[in-house]
Amino acid sequence: MLSAIGGFTCWVFADSIMKMVGRSALPAYQVIGFLGLFITGFLVAYTLARRDTSALWPQRPRRQLVRSSLDLINNLCVVVALRHVPLTLFYILVFMSPGVITILAAIFIREKPGLRKSLAIAIGFAGVVIAVNPFTSSRQGDWIGYAACMTCVACFSVNMVWSRILTQTESPESLTIFSGVVMAVAGFGSMLWHAEPLTLHLLLALVSMGAFGATGSICFFVALRHTTASNVSQYHYTQLVTGAVVSYLLFHELPTVWMFLGGALIVASGLYIAFLASRSHNIGQICETSSCSTLNTGR
Repeated sequence: MLSAIGGFTCWVFADSIMKMVGRSALPAYQVIGFLGLFITGFLVAYTLARRDTSALWPQRPRRQLVRSSLDLINNLCVVVALRHVPLTLFYILVFMSPGVITILAAIFIREKPGLRKSLAIAIGFAGVVIAVNPFTSSRQGDWIGYAACMTCVACFSVNMVWSRILTQTESPESLTIFSGVVMAVAGFGSMLWHAEPLTLHLLLALVSMGAFGATGSICFFVALRHTTASNVSQYHYTQLVTGAVVSYLLFHELPTVWMFLGGALIVASGLYIAFLASRSHNIGQICETSSCSTLNTGR
């Protein structure tokens, strides 16, 4: 539990620093380039300390390239989104991902969501509409930020469904470092065309962003070693609370009543989907155990 909460909290800090850096003149690709560089560096140091550098080697590079390209687009849109919407609203919007992932899994992996999960998804989408509150003139954020968030959700959701297939052959360390390398190559390649000068303050912020991003990934992997993915995903929603606190302390951004109401619906929807997934996983384990017992007793 502590590893999961620590991982998601580190990612909030990384996003917060990204929002601070986004207020500078640095283009999005330059931010992503340094993020990829430092994530790669910290992950290499982590595997060297564990004497497990073989875990970094990809088994299916082409498939990893497709997944990492989606990750690249997602992170570029995160930089853009954080320049146009408050941090709390950003998390509310990206929490549409569990519902979108369920829909994509039903289409491509043929995982039937069922009536209860479908209703939970519909409630989650209703929460997004309430949080954005498009019928008022006093919206927080603009349509560029909303569009960037929707692109994040689309890329992240496809990425997650694709990752379910890749994790059968690839290690988490390999998936993470491949994305880091792709971000670094794309970012620094774009910097050959144009790059803004870095101050010491910005450089330290970029290093901190990479450190928090890598630490968050490591904590996430540690949590997955001790429990199921569905259990870990329930702590994802701690980002909404942490993000709201950090957003107020650093950027003096206060969430609206509509954001509270919409966020509550989205969190309830996501937690219910995670509960259904966890229950389905537990039932599957019980069935497997029962089958093994039957085979062992010869009944």
